[in-house]
Amino acid sequence: MRKVSGLSRFNIASLALGLAFLYLPILILVLYSFNASRLVTVWGGWSLHWYRELFNDRAMIEAAWMSLRVAVASATIATLLGTLAAVALSRGERFRGRTLFSGMLYAPLVMPEVITGLSLLLLFVALNAERGFWTVTIAHTTLTMCFVAVVVQSRLGSLDRSLEEAAMDLGCNPVRAFIAVTLPLIAPAIVAGWMLAFTLSLDDLVIASFTTGPGSATLPIRIYSEVRLGVKPEINAICTLVIALIAVVIVIASLASKLSSSQGESAAPL
Repeated sequence: MRKVSGLSRFNIASLALGLAFLYLPILILVLYSFNASRLVTVWGGWSLHWYRELFNDRAMIEAAWMSLRVAVASATIATLLGTLAAVALSRGERFRGRTLFSGMLYAPLVMPEVITGLSLLLLFVALNAERGFWTVTIAHTTLTMCFVAVVVQSRLGSLDRSLEEAAMDLGCNPVRAFIAVTLPLIAPAIVAGWMLAFTLSLDDLVIASFTTGPGSATLPIRIYSEVRLGVKPEINAICTLVIALIAVVIVIASLASKLSSSQGESAAPL
């Protein structure tokens, strides 16, 4: 029987077209961030002029710093709460209210962001809370916690529970067994969940526009408000820096996942 090769011309062409569709616009954006011309569609040579202009744009820098702080804070809180929720669903067996709890946890996955943002706005108004950094952080935590729970729960579901049972047979209580055995094994999923929550928070526009206040605009809100008046070359520069930041986060998260996975494998036999 003739063996069929997995890399046919059709597969290679499909892969190339798919990658071009995804990454060619990003490549063009990065290329035009070094454009010397004031017109974003006309190439005028290589220059770092718009990066210097960007760092002189105080409003844009403050919006970027605001987005970065919100993303780190909300991703950290969402990772903690999402991991605990995933452990409760995976290790809690059939407790009363489990179906309701899981439904409420995963609701933001299918809920339109407009509804989520409006409901959070009404909540903050009812509580008479001043909208700013913490309201946006709480809103982004609500949005991203379910994604972390999905990632961690899938890892817990594929984990061999006999490792925990062996640790408890050797004298560990359930909490110590979880910290010493299970936590290192699910650490790559936790890191992946944090990275996903970080990027989702950094990218969000709709929910942040409902929950932010005066003087606390995030970077997507700032970019959107300026794009409506026309695309400035500084926007290409700030978008390129965000892409670089996301690439660095992905590399660090991958290295951390590999390190945690190797440590977990070495500790599992113990």
